[in-house]
Amino acid sequence: MNKIKLALLINSLILAILTGLLFYQDNKTININQENPKSKRFSLPTHGYRPQYHFSVPDKWKNDPQKPIFFGGKYHYYYLYNKDYPDGNGTEWRHATSKDLLHWTDEGIAIPKYTTKNGDPWSGSAVVDRENTAGFGRGAIVAVVTQPSANGGKQEQFLWYSKDNGMTFTSYSDIPIMANPGTKDFRDPKIIWDSSHHKWVMVLAEGGKIGFYESHNLKTWHYFSSFFTENIGTLECPDFYMMRANDGTLKWVLGVSANGKAIGKPNTYAYWTGSFNGLEFSADQFEPKWLDYGFDWYGGVTFEDGKASDPLKRRYALAWMNKWDYANNTPTMKEGFNGMDSIVREIALKHLGSNEYVLVSKPIEAMNNLVISKDYIKQTKVNGSKTLNITGDVYQLDTEISWSKLKNVGIRLRESADKYKHVDVGIFVEQHYSYVNRAFTGHPDKSNQYLESQAPFAVSKKNVHLKILVDQSSIEVFVDDGKVVHSNLIFPRTTDGGITLFSEGGTAVFKNFTVKHLKLQ
Repeated sequence: MNKIKLALLINSLILAILTGLLFYQDNKTININQENPKSKRFSLPTHGYRPQYHFSVPDKWKNDPQKPIFFGGKYHYYYLYNKDYPDGNGTEWRHATSKDLLHWTDEGIAIPKYTTKNGDPWSGSAVVDRENTAGFGRGAIVAVVTQPSANGGKQEQFLWYSKDNGMTFTSYSDIPIMANPGTKDFRDPKIIWDSSHHKWVMVLAEGGKIGFYESHNLKTWHYFSSFFTENIGTLECPDFYMMRANDGTLKWVLGVSANGKAIGKPNTYAYWTGSFNGLEFSADQFEPKWLDYGFDWYGGVTFEDGKASDPLKRRYALAWMNKWDYANNTPTMKEGFNGMDSIVREIALKHLGSNEYVLVSKPIEAMNNLVISKDYIKQTKVNGSKTLNITGDVYQLDTEISWSKLKNVGIRLRESADKYKHVDVGIFVEQHYSYVNRAFTGHPDKSNQYLESQAPFAVSKKNVHLKILVDQSSIEVFVDDGKVVHSNLIFPRTTDGGITLFSEGGTAVFKNFTVKHLKLQ
């Protein structure tokens, strides 16, 4: 045996021993029905934090998503991209396409930065002008975009158009189609076609209010009303759309990216349901609801299911998975990128009684096509903690948990072999909230202010269904029917893959515990 073969043999033996030490799990007390025994073996990943099934920027930087549009049998997605990050500034619109909202093809830069005297393009809205209202041709793609104009860097709206199916855009004019009226914040236009009143409607973020504007040609806009908010910070990335609830009622939904920290609310996507008469939006309730309770679901957009026979019954939603408080603190830059999105989720409008309507979320059905193996436990009781003989780093976990009397119950995920590192998902029954705690694993918040996201949980409930999506650097938790979701960045070590069930103050019953291991193929 030569020295090279001997060295390879020794290295293989060392790796086998280390793997066994790291991932040995005691499973004497658990009866596990293995659908695929091979899925129990946790292989050391060769990749780092690049997500497997979440959209991530090919390189450098991304932040705000722009509302995807469907045409030509594909979803066309534009997002803010900085090719000069971290050494240069300015964003531009980069373009990606997909047929299933999971597999994406990079199409390059659609609206470049610093090619007009008005600087770089920020967030805006692209629409398919099917009736040629703007005069660029039937089916042209028209984008209205905020730029820091040459007029003193004021936030103003400029028009760009595409006649090659959204691949490249041309600037319509260096003169804004909507000049700044004298306000600091005047940005992030979102445009929809209001078929009831046969006009384009725009919502615009203007500090603590949302301005409503109308147009018949996408070039000339007129103000007609405003919606005012309180205690949720400077608004960004507004959203406006109609949905049909599960009781058949039609409701308009106004959404914004907002910061509810001052009132103990999230810094994600706030929304109101209500009515719209073509001139004014009237909210059902003054207080906003929240589409996500995590730390990392910002700049959210919703968009139509382009293949649905009833586009009002459901929509899709996604957001930038990051937070401006720590946006540049990410170990992913060691792999050359900073920026990923949440999964695309399906949202529906649910009637809760009286005049209360809420948005509920669930992962898109196409996620099922990513399953490569499953682990299943029909039922197990836990009083204390119980480590499973199941490991993984990229998966969807579902379980039903019930109890009669408890203080706290949940699951430790991406757990290290020594049990010191993990991310916790659970219900603090005694304090009536669901939570995701990332304090004991790698995370982006150096200030340690944003470690545990929390959301209200009904006092009387003694059971819960959890659907948990885990990827290389993220966790998304859907509680019960998806009225509550937590989306958070995490940066666990690649070797941490354990799963432990726990309960405090009583016994919990975990039923139909299923782990679907995922891979984007």
